[in-house]
Amino acid sequence: MEKQRRVIALGFFDGVHLGHGALLRRVRETADRLGAVPTAFTFDKSPTAVITGQNVPLLSTVDDRILLMRECCGIRDVVVAPFDAMQRMDWEDFITKYLVEELGVVHVVAGHDFHFGYMGKGNPDRLRAKCAQLGVGCDIIQKVERDGITISSTYIRTLVAQGEMERAAQFLGHPHILTQKVTRGRGIGHSALGFPTVNLRVPDGVIVPAFGVYATQVRFDGEVRAAVTNVGVRPTVADNDGRVTVEGFILDFDGDLYSHQVRMEFHKRLRGERKFPSMEALAEEIRRNAEQTRDFFGG
Repeated sequence: MEKQRRVIALGFFDGVHLGHGALLRRVRETADRLGAVPTAFTFDKSPTAVITGQNVPLLSTVDDRILLMRECCGIRDVVVAPFDAMQRMDWEDFITKYLVEELGVVHVVAGHDFHFGYMGKGNPDRLRAKCAQLGVGCDIIQKVERDGITISSTYIRTLVAQGEMERAAQFLGHPHILTQKVTRGRGIGHSALGFPTVNLRVPDGVIVPAFGVYATQVRFDGEVRAAVTNVGVRPTVADNDGRVTVEGFILDFDGDLYSHQVRMEFHKRLRGERKFPSMEALAEEIRRNAEQTRDFFGG
């Protein structure tokens, strides 16, 4: 990576929510003032999961984190570091050798609870003091609240797991998203139900929204289309194998998006997943859900 003058945000940034946005906006503003590159530093895996050994399903993949930081917050470069190596690094070396010498950092922005380095010994106070010693600017951003609740990835994960997408969007500052390549389905949507569909796989380690049907928008090849999206195991379909699928029925579209990169944006949960007495009954319900989706997006 070419060494440049950088203003950098430090964090994991899962979901890139409004709390993260406070850090990332400060980075962009400071970078503009200093004529530096607005940059974010993140890890390849969840520090909480590694340290505690717990399963922490994430709101976003690395690629989605990068996309959101660039699109929503004006970040130009994103540095993705291996957490396994970073947790073994001395906290002072992380600042002096890695941030300043290797990355060319001239200003650092971190959250009030950011810890780093071996055994998490690096903290905001030490970061601020070391940066002052090195002549590097440093801002520590305090927690951000909404409705008296601290905005956090943990809280938003709970909302997504419960299907509360509208409230999740209020804390994220954008819809919950899943970006994946379209996989080949069984063709049931188009042949039996009369709707073209996109089938997406939820990557390992990424949260699965509450099973049910959602009003979504699908972005692909520069287009944006409304879709009725089912998350679950498709109980009405004969011989389903029990795998969790994300299947979007795209409205007013006829085409094959197999192998295309698609971004699914979840806006509202319309109903829970349930088994219907026949494929015809399921098709009728999807048509009703399609009208609900049209109404939601204003036609």
